Amino acid sequence: MEFQRARRPEQVEQRRRAILGAARDLLLERSLADISLRELSCRVGLAKSNVLRYFDSREAVFLEVLDAEWSSWLDALGTTLPTDRDEVAVATAIASSLAGRRMLGALLGGAGALERNITVDTARWFKGRAGAHSTRLADLVRARLPVLDEAGARHFADAVVVIAAGLWPRAEPTEAVAVVLRESGSAEPAEAFAAGLTEALVNQLVGLVARSAKG
Repeated sequence: MEFQRARRPEQVEQRRRAILGAARDLLLERSLADISLRELSCRVGLAKSNVLRYFDSREAVFLEVLDAEWSSWLDALGTTLPTDRDEVAVATAIASSLAGRRMLGALLGGAGALERNITVDTARWFKGRAGAHSTRLADLVRARLPVLDEAGARHFADAVVVIAAGLWPRAEPTEAVAVVLRESGSAEPAEAFAAGLTEALVNQLVGLVARSAKG
């Protein structure tokens, strides 16, 4: 694909969309850690220096993909969360929904590393977006569980991200670890991730609801 230098705002946006699209395509093929700026630039048909005209770094590209995936997940979650005021059902639905989104899980798992090579402006933007997503998830949960106070809902929303990121290696182990897991008869990685995430989120939410109910 041949690109001329973008001069108009719509051309700049077109270039950015092309770069983000290439990043998403690569994430469907391999792990985040294995995707270099050079490979990304080759996929989109630009020199590395030209990719950096539109994004601060490789990491900034993937943080924007993460932001879009996070927002898309919350859009879907808002229409599928149970409404029967059952904290176990709510936590289980959140875990199941998140476990079904490999790209989001991989990006959340790699978010800490992605934050290491960005500018202050990008960090400010991403932390603002992450905070907005956590607030949105907290609001969704409180709408289903009115007994949960605001602080508890926000704690849970933040915990969802931390727990999902921490458990993500279970979903996509290295080849060597995968071999050992198969030898030991362990559950399939995706199943292990989903089960661990569900257990952790249910425990978190049940505990927070109980504490809120006590006042």
